[in-house]
Amino acid sequence: MNKKIIEKKIVLKEKIQLILVLSVIGLIFLAGCVIPNPPENVSAKEIPKFASCTEIKNVFENSQNNYYGRMYDSLAVGAPMKATAEASSDSGSTPKYSETNIQVEGVDEADIVKTDGKYIYVISNKNLVIAEAYPAKEAKILSETDLGITPQEIFIQGNNILVFGQTYKEIREPKSLNNGTTQKEMIYPDYRNTSVAVIKILDATDKSSPEVKRTVEFEGSYLNSRKIEEQVYFVINSYPDYYGIENDEDIIPLYADSKKDGEFEEIAKCKNIGYLPPVNPQSFITIASISMNEFDSEIQKETVVGSAENLYASQENLYLAQTEYNYNYFPVVTEVVDAVKGMVTDTREFTSIHKFSLNKGKIDYLGVMKAPGTILNQFSMDEFDSHFRIATTTGHVSRSGGGSSNNIYVFGNDLKLKGQLEDLAPGEKIYSARFMGKKGYLVTFKKVDPLFVIDLSNPEKPEVLGKLKIPGYSDYLHPIDETHLIGIGKDTIEAEEGEFAWYQGVKIAVFDVTDIEHPKEMYKEIIGDRGTDSFALQDHKAFLYDKEKNLLVIPIQLAEISEEQKQAYENSEQQKWGPLYGEFTFQGAYVYNLSLENGFELQGRITHLDAENDSLKKSGYYYNGGGTEIKRSLFIGEVLYTISNNKILVNSLSDLSLIKELVMAETADKDYYYY
Repeated sequence: MNKKIIEKKIVLKEKIQLILVLSVIGLIFLAGCVIPNPPENVSAKEIPKFASCTEIKNVFENSQNNYYGRMYDSLAVGAPMKATAEASSDSGSTPKYSETNIQVEGVDEADIVKTDGKYIYVISNKNLVIAEAYPAKEAKILSETDLGITPQEIFIQGNNILVFGQTYKEIREPKSLNNGTTQKEMIYPDYRNTSVAVIKILDATDKSSPEVKRTVEFEGSYLNSRKIEEQVYFVINSYPDYYGIENDEDIIPLYADSKKDGEFEEIAKCKNIGYLPPVNPQSFITIASISMNEFDSEIQKETVVGSAENLYASQENLYLAQTEYNYNYFPVVTEVVDAVKGMVTDTREFTSIHKFSLNKGKIDYLGVMKAPGTILNQFSMDEFDSHFRIATTTGHVSRSGGGSSNNIYVFGNDLKLKGQLEDLAPGEKIYSARFMGKKGYLVTFKKVDPLFVIDLSNPEKPEVLGKLKIPGYSDYLHPIDETHLIGIGKDTIEAEEGEFAWYQGVKIAVFDVTDIEHPKEMYKEIIGDRGTDSFALQDHKAFLYDKEKNLLVIPIQLAEISEEQKQAYENSEQQKWGPLYGEFTFQGAYVYNLSLENGFELQGRITHLDAENDSLKKSGYYYNGGGTEIKRSLFIGEVLYTISNNKILVNSLSDLSLIKELVMAETADKDYYYY
């Protein structure tokens, strides 16, 4: 072949490659796969809006027709942490009492149990229960109110109670079907009912007869909420049913407010619906606020198209996190993009964090940040000294190995990336995270539990100060003070073959990080055998700790293996299938005296099971106590209260002797939906 022709082909090939690389870079920028560069002084900005109902419908339809959804960057349209929340009565008539275990001081979190030091408010089965709790000897149930919904969580503010719940209602006209019938005429399934998130505010001045003052309903489901002073901020996800709708505007979720006429109407007009770029069109998201003091106050709300999975809030800002999947991923261009933006982009998963300012009920959108990887939960995010920190895992872990790694990214108040720490614990993933001022703590796990101590004093250069490798892992980290942490998770045994470990009993430990370069495990306690579990592993609100009282209370579902079973197992072929599961022998609260001097000292156990309840013997792989499972605990003065769906037990903290038993009504409504 002619040499000149060959040279021309080489030049042409290089030009094509350059065009492809530049095109892919452009696509990545348009798909939102790099960090945006908002102005230095970030202020409230107008959320971009859709031009029509048809455009909204098309975005959802196009997303469904693309594998794993499609993201749109734009459309063709016109504080230090508080270890344990606690309070004292303003009047001095009640002693110190515990409140909900929260992440950020001054930012309350809704829960199934609340107390004001005199009364306990509980979601029990489908009822809102109010009990007089103090003085303990006079404790009694005052009221059990069926609100006609499935209550999920509550807030209290003085004599007012706000309840989040869920129900099913016929709020839309039935669709016409191709065979000439309507959904309403069909027997099964019942298409008439729509999932509806419900907010009810009650005046409980009369504790024996609380009165509903306002009901607000949203088509969709309740995601999460926070309370700052009397203002409650909450997020609703609404998933549209856009197939077969007769009018494009029918895609908009519905909303009703008893302070208007109580009738369902569109939550907003199509041209008032916004989107958070890059759009991940999985649902409508409504971010709203409501006052608990003024029953007639206007609800501030903003509805956008996107995805909301996790929520973090400080006293000034709210952050919504959503996962994005970059299936236009081309590794060939990552080096070029890294050189341009100074950030790793060779991942197919990103977390977008949308920031909103909060001010006495007013919600303003500030912009978006982007971090490679996915987050575990709300504790993966934090705000400190005008900086936002986030811990992510990139890649995935499997028994045969994996390309995962773990990272911390720090963003400034201008939403720009300031610092990053990447490639922590390759092949593992984050099991728990906790940020405490200028330090951060990560627990990663695959076969052993590395606890990383991260220095965040310089936002532009986070670095590892020290790490500790021990068997097991922690699902939740709780601060004792600036140099000590409690971890609760699982004990583990390394598998003889394969890159994984077998879960065992519940493990609680105290970590000493005084010597930040050499953290150590001061104390540990292993509870039960394989199969033992705790509500506190999945929900930090089930964890009760008070440093002043040296009090630690955690709910435990105990599984144990007898000596005979252990001997039989050791002499059998079953060993190759992994460790033996224990049999359930107890469910209730473990009460510890925990001090840095003496470690864990078990004071005793409390259960709501009675002698006639044989649910432990009847259980198989899973345990269902029929409403007797202790889920929460709290204290008022020197009295401990443990709460299940069926009972409140009142015990003395000094010796755990029983003071009183309060029995709550069981519901017989078997058709009731629970979440």
